[in-house]
Amino acid sequence: MPFEVFGKRMTPLAKAPSVTIQKRGVISLNKAAHDLIGNAETVELLFDRDRQVMAVRATDDSSPHAYVVRNGSKRGPGQAIVSATAFTAHYGIDTTATRRWKPFVEDDMLCVDLTTEGTVITGNRTKPTAPVQDVEAADPVDDIDAVAAQDNPTGDDTTDDS
Repeated sequence: MPFEVFGKRMTPLAKAPSVTIQKRGVISLNKAAHDLIGNAETVELLFDRDRQVMAVRATDDSSPHAYVVRNGSKRGPGQAIVSATAFTAHYGIDTTATRRWKPFVEDDMLCVDLTTEGTVITGNRTKPTAPVQDVEAADPVDDIDAVAAQDNPTGDDTTDDS
């Protein structure tokens, strides 16, 4: 297979809006998505059952259905977090895996089409599912250092060149 040139456009831009529904039903908006609803401090959550589209709409805190938007970063503006466990459970929104979508704006609401699968997100906090093998028990083919030593013995300080 020939080499393929990596185009930086192949990776999602950090400035592109995204909405993530986490495993516990928490909804997080990146800064670009939060900007699309005016950096609202309180929001309402809406759901269109026919289209399977959820929406986040800015509201004031006097609304009886207002959810507080928390800042997900201690270092300033960043992720906006909405605790929505009851919302996701009520509408049967799949939270078996953390998923991210590219939202769209409709009627001043930030919308996510849940008929699209979304990108499954796995973080660096995910615990390994299988126990780590003992180094001595590892197959040499799986051990990159062992492979390197087999392929390039000259890098070994114990090699006798005399």
